[in-house]
Amino acid sequence: MKEALRYYFSMKPRVLSGIQPTGNLHIGNYLGALKNWVRLQHDYECVFCIVDLHAITVYQDPAELRAKIDQTAALFLAAGIDPAISSIVVQSTVPAHAELCWLLTCVTPLGWLERMTQFKDKAAKQESVGDGLLQYPVLMAADILLYQARVVPVGEDQTQHLELTRDIAQRFNSLYGETFVMPETKLPAVGARIMGLDDPTKKMSKSETGAYHAVGLLDPPDLIRRKIMRATTDSLPGVDFDNLGPGVQNLLTIFQAFTGWTDEQVRSHFAGMRYGELKKTVAEAVVAGLEPIQQRYREITSEPGYLKRVLRESAERVAPIANSTVRLVKERMGIYTD
Repeated sequence: MKEALRYYFSMKPRVLSGIQPTGNLHIGNYLGALKNWVRLQHDYECVFCIVDLHAITVYQDPAELRAKIDQTAALFLAAGIDPAISSIVVQSTVPAHAELCWLLTCVTPLGWLERMTQFKDKAAKQESVGDGLLQYPVLMAADILLYQARVVPVGEDQTQHLELTRDIAQRFNSLYGETFVMPETKLPAVGARIMGLDDPTKKMSKSETGAYHAVGLLDPPDLIRRKIMRATTDSLPGVDFDNLGPGVQNLLTIFQAFTGWTDEQVRSHFAGMRYGELKKTVAEAVVAGLEPIQQRYREITSEPGYLKRVLRESAERVAPIANSTVRLVKERMGIYTD
């Protein structure tokens, strides 16, 4: 309880971000999000969610979903999230997420949700659309507002949802009085934007099924090398910094993100390099960069009870914040709280 109270009254700005436990986490997730989270946790009070309630807006095999929740949590830790200073929370283990979502649904106009680009894109690909898909951004708003998060480091594909969160918070505050902190839309520096190896014009995605689309964080070295050697480049014979195609640019971005080389170092080393040699160099950088993460993952998953303990303690740590917010919202709306 003392730990929970210390966490609740922390003076650091609070950050919230999350990832769905579906598909396989890949280097785009690591370089674009997880690596950035590791840096943020030293300057902010961080809550990192595994958003399993978001995942079930489309059907998930129950056994596979449960396994992916554990795998995602273990990879958060392996990537460097420190459970002593950050909370890794499985969304469904804190019931206040779902409760606040319903309360916010009641003040969110239907037209706002129907305008969401992701809803329209996903709905167009399905014969039958569940209501959960429509309410997806309200649940995301609940995740953020539940912890009164000031900063939300999301990718470009989620900025519309973050704006909706601000709209919902403003509407609630207008109807019922000042209740929610307004999350910042000016985000901390984000990580590298990694594109698909097979199609460098599209962002690397967990939902893509192509065998050579992404490098998974748990891929063995030989598979990593094989995937990168198959990466799309262009018709030029070698690296030309005055005429970089998207595939070559993507490979250089991956290399630079893993090694920390400066632009000058990259230009000096790779100028004129043949694509075969470029791919080999990038592959070895990725193998070396993922090796300590994979080693730590093996250690975490081989220690009985460790992962469950971390998740349980994180949920207990954030529960006072979540429950306090829901209680305040219910009081504002005139709903019984006892």
